[in-house]
Amino acid sequence: MRSKLIYDGPQRTFAVVMETDDEALSNLLAFAKEEKLSAAEVTGIGALRGAVLGYFDWQTKEYERITVEEQVEVLNLTGNVALDGDGEPKLHLHIVLGRRDGTAHGGHLLEAHVRPTLEVIVTESPAHLQRRSDPETGLALIRI
Repeated sequence: MRSKLIYDGPQRTFAVVMETDDEALSNLLAFAKEEKLSAAEVTGIGALRGAVLGYFDWQTKEYERITVEEQVEVLNLTGNVALDGDGEPKLHLHIVLGRRDGTAHGGHLLEAHVRPTLEVIVTESPAHLQRRSDPETGLALIRI
């Protein structure tokens, strides 16, 4: 993974570029910690050799895992960085993956292995965002 600060204003903007075999979530989380991001918007495109998506089941209050074991295009990666209850950055990312036949799969991103690249833009938010556990769902949700 390589990164570069591309705008150094009140809302810093970074380009984060990952290469083959990088695991996207662990790299983005390490980047957020290194840059001390408390709140940011994340967008990206690229390609993966496989991923694990999640679908939140309202009844069980857990993510059903959807494994995608093939080369796919990242049609859209979007999400945010916010602090958890311990003051640590937490990622919340959704992704849409395009398959060879033109169909798409989407969901909460749980795991992703890059091939050949994943190009991510991270824009720091001006306001502080923090996640707190929601008693109804068990999810860490942003509280404004």
